[in-house]
Amino acid sequence: MTENRTSRPVGRTTEPEPCAGLFTLTPDGVPEDRRREALACFEEHTRAQQATFLGYQANEHLDYTGDLAWLLDFHVNNVGDPFVRGNFRLNSKLVEREVLDYYARLWHAKVPHDPADAESYWGYVLTMGSTEGNIMALWNARDYLAGRALMVDPAADDGGVPRLTWVQAKAPPDNPNAYDPIIFYSEDTHYSFTKAARVLNFKTFYEVGSRDYPDDCPLSPGGPWPTEVPSVGGVLGNGDIDVDKLAVLVEFFAAKGHPIMVSLNYGSTFKCAYDDVERVTERLLPIFLRYGLVDRQVEYDREKRRYDVRHGFWIHVDGALGAAYMPFLADAGLPERVPPFDFRLPYVFSLVMSGHKWVGAPWPCGVFMTKVKYQLRPPDDPEYIGAQDSTFAGSRNGFSPLILWSYLARHSYGEQTRLALEAQQLAGQVRDGLAAVGRKIGLDLWVDRSPLALTVRFRRPAQKYVDKYSLSLETLPVGPQQNRELAHVYLMPGIDRGLIAQFLDDLTQQDAYPRQVTELTEWAPGPVAAGAASPDGQVTRLAEVPATGRGFR
Repeated sequence: MTENRTSRPVGRTTEPEPCAGLFTLTPDGVPEDRRREALACFEEHTRAQQATFLGYQANEHLDYTGDLAWLLDFHVNNVGDPFVRGNFRLNSKLVEREVLDYYARLWHAKVPHDPADAESYWGYVLTMGSTEGNIMALWNARDYLAGRALMVDPAADDGGVPRLTWVQAKAPPDNPNAYDPIIFYSEDTHYSFTKAARVLNFKTFYEVGSRDYPDDCPLSPGGPWPTEVPSVGGVLGNGDIDVDKLAVLVEFFAAKGHPIMVSLNYGSTFKCAYDDVERVTERLLPIFLRYGLVDRQVEYDREKRRYDVRHGFWIHVDGALGAAYMPFLADAGLPERVPPFDFRLPYVFSLVMSGHKWVGAPWPCGVFMTKVKYQLRPPDDPEYIGAQDSTFAGSRNGFSPLILWSYLARHSYGEQTRLALEAQQLAGQVRDGLAAVGRKIGLDLWVDRSPLALTVRFRRPAQKYVDKYSLSLETLPVGPQQNRELAHVYLMPGIDRGLIAQFLDDLTQQDAYPRQVTELTEWAPGPVAAGAASPDGQVTRLAEVPATGRGFR
């Protein structure tokens, strides 16, 4: 098996690490003078990089030290469910609940959280970014769709203490696939999603299609299955999911009896694309109805009439970037339509957002949210912490809710609308500025911006400028033996227009655009590992991850 790879890795700087050698640790620690020198060096480097930071969707315009620096001398841990105070009293769950209520209202979920109200929201503040939220959504969706449940075992005798038992519903004789869920996501989905699916052993349509129906792909009969759902326009398109092709693929597997999970993007990584969640749900619901995936009865014990009523589908929205600010643009009078994405759409099951992106935080964090009726029973209620272990992370960073609260307390809806409109305006200006640079230097910079995107894509400049502006890179195959090496900038809140002017001026310099490497070379892999893709079909295909649209190297 061979695949095309560029003849050199892009985005790999050969510059030495800053402050190299100053941070070396020994059994005797570090002398005080060198310790101070090391920290001063790293602070200088960090401030310099922040001053020209343009390449990633992270807000670097932060202002928390005045109010919150004192917390660095405390360990604040929100272990367990945010709605249960717990025994670890150095926590910020009170603040966390206010942040969750804020976003529940913003995303049109039912407030307040009420465990007795199936329609009310449940969620928590993430210790990781949206990757953790995506894992949580995948975990819930996998067990929900697979007919798994945690129940009290009436036959278990554990000294009078109820024993919980995982149970698996048995597939009916006429549908062996009833509890074998399959996941669908686009080729522009964040790279961590494939990793999360593998960790949870959540099957993709590519895996099942290549294994069980190798010649029956409905998009290309007799041809190979796509690794992921195609995006509109392919690698040079805007990055939004192709709803028509998604519907064709979903119907193929729904007809085979499989339950379905679909993950949609609301501000994708490299192109900042917004999938039309409303259109997707409207298009897929008739399919779900046609194949009995709405309100299906999940039986655990027919004689004792133990059963649950669940949908056979799950719609998840990865709103890592867009969920934080797009609600403020919905009624701002933009010429483009702002597609709805949240819980006002009845079949959105889960939603995530990253706090370090639009809001801005010193470390990754975010919010996961679903509804009580979709929250599976947590696997434990440990006396040790005095709270249900209902989150993915267990111990959770109690500092992050205070960071989010501080930002929200200082930014009204009106202020956030102003910031979002300014970012949209600046993205349009940068697109026009890059096009003007291309005309000035006589080179097509391949400038592009997806609708409503905060990012602008353009031809990759020399590594010197990649390093200076922390640019994210992507290499797109656009034809036989031909690539486009791209970079992008993100116009996040607080970016100074003087920095943009400096950036555009730098790209007019003679050393900004050396000859582009476009030749592709053949790459031969080593031995096929267990479970990897194999051209002779002897090994089960699990996943092939496209090298495009990911925004990472």
